[in-house]
Amino acid sequence: MASSKLPVLVLPHPLILLPTSRFTVPVSQSIGEAILALIDESDALPVLAAVPLVNPPYDDKSTVLSEWGTAARVLRMVRPPVRNPRQPYLVSLHGLTRIRLVTASDNPLSPERAADLSLHEIEYPPTERIPSKETVDKFRHSALRLLDRLARDSTQHARKENYHKIASMLEDITSSRAPWMADVLVGSIDGEYADKLGALLSSQQLLLYVIHGTLLTAILSTPDTEARLKLATDIFLKQTSISEVSKKIATAVDESLSKQQKEFFLRQQLAAITRELQALTRSNGTSSSISSSTSSDTSSSSELDDDEQHEADDMADLKRRIEAMEVGSEERKMGVREWRRLKRIPQGSVEHGVIRSYLEWLSSIPWPNTTSLHSEAQSPQPIKDKSFLAAARVQLDADHFGLEKIKKRLIEYLAVVRLKQLNAERDTREEEARRQSEAKVIEAKDNATEDKDNSVVPTDKNKQQQTPKPSPASGPAKAGRLGKKGVKGPILLFVGPPGTGKTSLGQSIAKALGRPFQRISLGGVRDEAEIRGHRRTYVASGPGLIVQALRKGGRLDAVMLLDEIDKIGQSNFHGDPGAALLEVLDPEQNHTFNDHYINVPIDLSQILFICTANSLETISAPLLDRCEIIQLSGYTYDEKMHIARRFLLPKQLQANGLDESHITVTEPALLHIATGYTREAGVRSLERAIGSVVRYKAVEWAEFMDEGGAAREVGQDAGAVVVADKENGKRAYRRVVEEHEIEKILGIARWDGDEREREERRGVVYGLVVMGQGEGGILPVETIVVPGSGRVKLTGSLGDVIKESAELALSWVKTHAYDLCITNTRAQDPLKVPELIDIHLHLPSGAQKKDGPSAGVAMTCAFVSLLTGACVPSNIAMTGEITLRGRVTPVGGIKEKVLGAHRAQITKVILPWANRKDVEHDVALEIRNEMEFVFVRTVREALEAAFGKNTLGWRREALLMESRL
Repeated sequence: MASSKLPVLVLPHPLILLPTSRFTVPVSQSIGEAILALIDESDALPVLAAVPLVNPPYDDKSTVLSEWGTAARVLRMVRPPVRNPRQPYLVSLHGLTRIRLVTASDNPLSPERAADLSLHEIEYPPTERIPSKETVDKFRHSALRLLDRLARDSTQHARKENYHKIASMLEDITSSRAPWMADVLVGSIDGEYADKLGALLSSQQLLLYVIHGTLLTAILSTPDTEARLKLATDIFLKQTSISEVSKKIATAVDESLSKQQKEFFLRQQLAAITRELQALTRSNGTSSSISSSTSSDTSSSSELDDDEQHEADDMADLKRRIEAMEVGSEERKMGVREWRRLKRIPQGSVEHGVIRSYLEWLSSIPWPNTTSLHSEAQSPQPIKDKSFLAAARVQLDADHFGLEKIKKRLIEYLAVVRLKQLNAERDTREEEARRQSEAKVIEAKDNATEDKDNSVVPTDKNKQQQTPKPSPASGPAKAGRLGKKGVKGPILLFVGPPGTGKTSLGQSIAKALGRPFQRISLGGVRDEAEIRGHRRTYVASGPGLIVQALRKGGRLDAVMLLDEIDKIGQSNFHGDPGAALLEVLDPEQNHTFNDHYINVPIDLSQILFICTANSLETISAPLLDRCEIIQLSGYTYDEKMHIARRFLLPKQLQANGLDESHITVTEPALLHIATGYTREAGVRSLERAIGSVVRYKAVEWAEFMDEGGAAREVGQDAGAVVVADKENGKRAYRRVVEEHEIEKILGIARWDGDEREREERRGVVYGLVVMGQGEGGILPVETIVVPGSGRVKLTGSLGDVIKESAELALSWVKTHAYDLCITNTRAQDPLKVPELIDIHLHLPSGAQKKDGPSAGVAMTCAFVSLLTGACVPSNIAMTGEITLRGRVTPVGGIKEKVLGAHRAQITKVILPWANRKDVEHDVALEIRNEMEFVFVRTVREALEAAFGKNTLGWRREALLMESRL
């Protein structure tokens, strides 16, 4: 022990200063002046040895100083006021550490000798050792029990909060800090609690002070941390028992006092209810019915009643789900911590509801072992079936017509998932067999060692019995969980126009896999918290859309559709929701997805994410890089006919209360609906048109059934005619819908006018375009000659790029005007010779924005047609970008443009030579057989394909000149 000398201050009984404690004590004038002298002499705050008395001064025995005390720093010294000099000095002390007075055995230090604040030799105890875990756990348990009792008995809200804060600190305290916490609790809570008990039981006040003073002296004189924690545990247990007994007595007294008041109040209510029932009985004369209804109302119960049993069942279920989590996992640790907080907080407080809501969300998420306990155990896994891939193909073909490339990619994914699942199960079995064999080898070696050394070293047997052996059951669980994590789903992005079946494809995949399907609509989402969740510090906070869908799905390997990902909000002061999706859609990061509300890593790597979009332009490049893009361009008329016959018509019949025997739509009528009333890449407008036809026939059938008698089939007339006999005649119902009836039902066709007006005219050429929602189509490029000053005028809401394409086309035509026999010399400008003219180029649908370089070939052909007088046939459409040298470069959207041209009944399409691979790979074979494709490398080839060979009078063979640097 280190020794030193300190002035000794005797503390009056029963005051005891423990380390870390603070209090203010009155002292006499002489001691106060001595302390002031110490303060004046030292540069820093002086340190005293605060030593308590062992026995009170009114004891028959002489007062004796304790051997142990506390080194205390003088924080403050208050002199008595001048007007009242009899008041004592007040000194504030802060306990630092334990000390021991060094005195001779034959001459102990008495209080009288220490009254002058003289220096005495003291010793500091050695460094404290870390107590055992068992002792610390007992101390923590007793302290938490005492703090809980103090919080429940306290009537002040601020004091309750302090007790809860101390309890939170106590839960997370380490073993090395446990002795410090014992000094803090014993020094602060003990005195306050003794005062409270003394106020309740005034007759026992003296006894309590004696008991607590003795225990505190024992705490002070115990430098050993192990023994000190045991003493603190005894103190807390005694005080908790005293508090419980006192509370029980006080409650019994209150109940006995209020029993008579409650009985009187209830009897008054009963009398008032009886009078009201008697009045109703006399007025209505239905006393029996009232009594019966009253008994039935009282006997019946509803699930909405706030019953204590329901509350207990909910809490028991919540506890069971927390206990079902994997031991040692992050989610279980968080659940246990919050559960303990929930049990300490009063049920009526706001914090209780917040914590309970969090625990309900945390326990409802399908964590790894809860998923295996519920969903996977109850539902069969079709992925293990040998006919899984064949069933998946049947499911996709039953739900969708066509889309062969997309189905092929989905079957590839399903095959990979099946193989990985089988490999993971095989590895799990091998790992389990290996662990079992190792366990058997170790057990055999242990038995051999026991037989050999049993008589020589008997203690080794006990050691070997205590040595933990590897458990075969623990290995497979971990291996299974790791193997399951290896089955990562790809991030598929379906891009295409509306109505092409992007969402229904996700549902088909979920059916084929036997997994739950969850759809998340991202259109208009502008807050990052809607993806990641709100932090728990906010009012009415909750988890994000991902966690909500995960809870609804109930499994970690669900199929999750992120719909309309291209319409998500841009970055603003709420955050960037698109950036929040980067972690969700990254297979290398989403195994530890962090929701702000849950605040526990969630594994999303097994989820199959499917995104849908109408366009890629508004999707950020990092987000697009994480997705595997699959294009859904649109359907041909043949595919639309099959889809309408197999899916749309039966769906509308069922929705409108009819069946196949009530209506039959002929093939020409169905084709007329598809070509004359819809012009889209998908089938939604077609479905609405078919629905209108079915509803029209539903009205006829309802009127026929209401007005007619028994329906019977009496003959055939281009189908079937059903006739009902009436007194006034016969009323017929035709179930066959023919082509000539469509205009009567749906009105005049929307697209017939455009088809008739498409004719060969000078300066008009049809180009291929991709519209706003991804549908392809044709757009006329119209040019006329007007008097002017040799300029070109562009109208039709054109963008900068398409304006540059017009200027390029005009420059090429001016350069080759002599070769095309437009001018007589190369120096002449066709817009100025022989007359000054302007060319006005217009693209119809002026309200729609148009931009892009793919109209270069069409504009060039329009200028040549205008200046030469040759016409391009109306069944020809073209696309392609041009350069100043006369090259035709590739463009995008070939499949959409070709499908749009096919819908517009275009028979010949001029495309760049570099786009021939797009036609072969993306365009269906029946479309290629019905249309003629001409692939060109230069503008001259495009002109010959558009106008026909030898139609334009070339003056001579134009040479393609290239400059070489």
